[in-house]
Amino acid sequence: MAEEEHREVDAYSGVGTTGHEWDGIKELDNPLPRWWLWIFYATIAWSVVYMIFMPALPAPPGMDGHTRGLRNHSERANVAVAMAELEALRGADFARLQAAADSGGIDAVENDAQLLNFALAAGDSAFGDNCATCHGAGGQGFVGYPNLNDDDWLWGGSFDDIRHTIRHGVRWDTDFDTRFSQMPAYGRDELLSRDEIAAVADYVLTLSGMIEPTEAGRTTGAEIYDAQCSICHMADGSGDQSQGAPNLSDAIWLYGSSPEQVRDIIWRGPYGVMPAWQERLDEQTITALAAYVYLRGAREGESFAEAGAQEDVTEAGR
Repeated sequence: MAEEEHREVDAYSGVGTTGHEWDGIKELDNPLPRWWLWIFYATIAWSVVYMIFMPALPAPPGMDGHTRGLRNHSERANVAVAMAELEALRGADFARLQAAADSGGIDAVENDAQLLNFALAAGDSAFGDNCATCHGAGGQGFVGYPNLNDDDWLWGGSFDDIRHTIRHGVRWDTDFDTRFSQMPAYGRDELLSRDEIAAVADYVLTLSGMIEPTEAGRTTGAEIYDAQCSICHMADGSGDQSQGAPNLSDAIWLYGSSPEQVRDIIWRGPYGVMPAWQERLDEQTITALAAYVYLRGAREGESFAEAGAQEDVTEAGR
C-alpha cells in the first residue's frame, strides 16, 4: 500500500505509472482488459486439455517421437486409411483396365467408353505426379526432355513401346531390361577434331533442310557421317528406334537445332536418363500412364491439348 501511495500519478490521465521511463516517456500502469485475460486463461486451459488428448509433446523415438494422447490421433494414419479406401474403390477399375490392355491392347481400352475415361483420368493423375516435372504439364518437353505431343519417338511410340519405356526406364543402371544406348563423345574423347565435328554438324543439318550444305559438310562431313553415324542414325538420317537413335531428317530436335547446339551434342555425346518406374509405381498405374501418354499424344497430328479437347467433346456427348 505504501508503494502505491508513493508511485507517481500521470497528471494528464490520472493513472499511476510503473516507474519505467525512456527518454522522458513514462509507462502507465493500466491493467489488462478483463475479456483479454479470460481469453488468455482459456487458451492455457485448452492447451492443457489438448496435450492430454492429442499428440503434442516430444518423446523418445520408441513413441514415434511424440506422445500419442488419450485419443491416439494420427493424421498420418488417417491419410493411410483414406488412401486404402481410395485404392479399394478404384481397384476394380484398375484390374479391368489391366486385363483389357494385356488381352486386347490399347484398342480394347479405346472401344470401352467407361474404361477409356478411367484410363485418361488415372493416367492424368499419375502423369502430373511423376512425369510433368521433366516433360511439362502439357507434355511439351524441354531441352533434353522429349516432347510427348508429337509423333517422333526415340524408343517407339506404340502403346507397348511406351509401357516398356515407362516400366524399365532409359539407361537406368539397376534395371536389367532398361532401354540403353550410348552416343560417343567425339570431341571430349578426342575421336574427332573441332573442324571435323563442325563439318559433321553441317552435314547433319542438311539432312533436315535446316541449312544449305557447305563444302566441308558435303565432303568431310558426309564421309565421317557415313563411317561413324549412319550405323545408328541410318544413311538418310531417319534414325533407329531399336537403338534410341533420333531421326535427324525432320525438324524435331531434343537438344536444340542451332549449329552450335548440334556441334555441342556431337562433342559431348549426351546421356539422358529416365527412371525405371516399375520400382516406384505398380503395374496397373504404369498401364494407365502408358495409355494416357499414347492416347493423348502419340498419334500423328494430335497434341496433348487437341486430344484433351477431343476427349472432352466425346465425354460431353455421352
